[in-house]
Amino acid sequence: MKRLQKLNRIYWIYGGVMGLLMITLQVIHYKTMIRDIEIELYGGIIGLLFLLFGIWLGTSLYRKKSADKYDRNKLGLSKRELEVLELLAQGLSNQEIADKLFVSLNTAKTHISSIYSKLNVKRRTQAIQKARDMALILPQKE
Repeated sequence: MKRLQKLNRIYWIYGGVMGLLMITLQVIHYKTMIRDIEIELYGGIIGLLFLLFGIWLGTSLYRKKSADKYDRNKLGLSKRELEVLELLAQGLSNQEIADKLFVSLNTAKTHISSIYSKLNVKRRTQAIQKARDMALILPQKE
């Protein structure tokens, strides 16, 4: 529902900007006929308007998502799986993870296997890298 509202808002903004642009172009066209402004100035103004509109549209549509806005539940990782992922990133073995979380080794392995399938990876290092890229875990301090 929010996405639909956001799209509607974008459409209204886009339509409004295009309407204002058309009005501006008509006013400029009218003034060129009345005052006999040279055609180069007319083309330059049109070009400048489209340049500014393109910059605005590009920055608003392709703005990179920040780590704060990332939805962790998009992948369906549980809180426990996120904890396990943090411990994996710290370099702990399966047994150390199990001991730290007070679960059996089998349970830890099950969580790790579930993480691998949700992240669509096959190895521990791939899971850690992908989780860092997706801002699920913080980058390692050096």
